[in-house]
Amino acid sequence: MTRVIVLPSEAYCPQGAAFEAVAGQSLCEALLENGIEIEHACEMSCACTTCHVIVREGFGSLTAADECEEDMLDKAWGLEPTSRLSCQVILGNTDLVVEIPRYSINQKHTG
Repeated sequence: MTRVIVLPSEAYCPQGAAFEAVAGQSLCEALLENGIEIEHACEMSCACTTCHVIVREGFGSLTAADECEEDMLDKAWGLEPTSRLSCQVILGNTDLVVEIPRYSINQKHTG
């Protein structure tokens, strides 16, 4: 099991969240299964950037993004060196701390 900590996000989980997830599943699936309704407009096919997250801890343990994901990330709002598409992050055995950006291409969250 992998522990995932989601930093507080006004739009998705104002108090933040922490949960255990199964290694081998995508981070997007784990977020959704644990009640964090992150957008995933392309149904997790790496064709949009709505599931963009920033990996604050554990980034080095992840497999590298492929060319398709890198191309999509170039279009993401608030891109950082540790940005990933959560639909493409496959959980391993290392705990992760992630932040869900305030904005996405699909929708602007205000607060």
